Amino acid sequence: MPSASLPRLSAFLKAAGPGLVVMLADTDVGSLITAAQSGARWGYSLLLLQILLVPILYVVQELTVRLGTATGRGHGELIRAHYGPAWAWISYGGLVVAGVGAIVTEFSGIAGIGDLFGVPRLVSLGLPAALLLGLVFTGSYRRVEAVAIAVGLFELVFIGLAVAARPDAGEIVASFGHMPLGDGRYRVLIAANIGAVIMPWMIFYQQSAIVDKGLGWAHARRLRLDTLAGAVISQGVMGAILIAAAATIGKAGRGSEAGLETVGDLAGAFTPALGPWLGQVVFGVGIIAAAFVALNVVALALAWGFGDVTGKPHSLEQSPREAPAFYGAFALVVAAGAVAVQLVPNLVALNIAVEVMNALLLPLALGLLILLATRALPEGQRVDGAYKWVVYTISGVTVAFALVGVLDGIGLL
Repeated sequence: MPSASLPRLSAFLKAAGPGLVVMLADTDVGSLITAAQSGARWGYSLLLLQILLVPILYVVQELTVRLGTATGRGHGELIRAHYGPAWAWISYGGLVVAGVGAIVTEFSGIAGIGDLFGVPRLVSLGLPAALLLGLVFTGSYRRVEAVAIAVGLFELVFIGLAVAARPDAGEIVASFGHMPLGDGRYRVLIAANIGAVIMPWMIFYQQSAIVDKGLGWAHARRLRLDTLAGAVISQGVMGAILIAAAATIGKAGRGSEAGLETVGDLAGAFTPALGPWLGQVVFGVGIIAAAFVALNVVALALAWGFGDVTGKPHSLEQSPREAPAFYGAFALVVAAGAVAVQLVPNLVALNIAVEVMNALLLPLALGLLILLATRALPEGQRVDGAYKWVVYTISGVTVAFALVGVLDGIGLL
């Protein structure tokens, strides 16, 4: 590598992280199960959607880069400053609804993998909760970020899973021209996949992470590259699990069967085609990594968001004594999620409903995000000109497809 490139690489690595972490969390348990069910039930026909969601995901999260670097404020704090506390609490309410669903889904996924290998629920739920609390209560933002990236990269095993499934390239290409949009069940999965990619907690997390890391407008270009790389990796993982499911479960004609709602069911379904080691151990490693990163990101988003709307101290650079509300909120959601899954173990079956619910929350989350990005920033930093209309168009089309799927899901179409 030329010596002139080393300073640029070093500068990028110092700024990078918030986008990559939030994108690794984006491929959480609910998202992966949604992608797997898409492949199992509809073959490769929803793979094109995963590709199309890369620029959509980037455009949405790039707005948080602008807002975080230009203002040095978290998302909820910025809403409160520009539109008042009522809208801040409404936005936070949407975050709580999406976040609670995500927390339960992540713990359910970890518990499901534990069940596969005979690990007692008390251990499979208690251990990750304790590790998360220990990491956040004793670490700085940079340490928490480094651990999240290291764990999250284990999700790349799903790419190996897709390769091992030996998909037919010709069938994949042919599927791009076969999208049964007239089928309501298909449209529901479109909404679920959109909801699995764009979630309120991602917006809150990335903006607050940028602020907590102390990054400003000078870092915006590097953070955009960080976000783009994360979006490609995120959708690469989603596409990989869809391909693996289509090439195994779908090929075997099991996609329309009931009983593919949990990670245990899916791991068992992969086993006949890929073998017990690859089908269960590798799948389990990927799911646990995805769930751990998502738990960390969602719980931090809820804690940061609470600090934003209440004005209480909320930073990983502060100790629990200095920011008791922030750490208390984090501990509460982690503990409550673990206890909920322990008491009601079948909650994982709600994963598609959780993603569809995220789609329902899109108008609120994207609406406030776009208002802030187009009106709350000074000239030269706000979204304007042709790019503003690109953002409007992408967001409008995404919300329209998501809401059509939601209406299908509740039987109104």
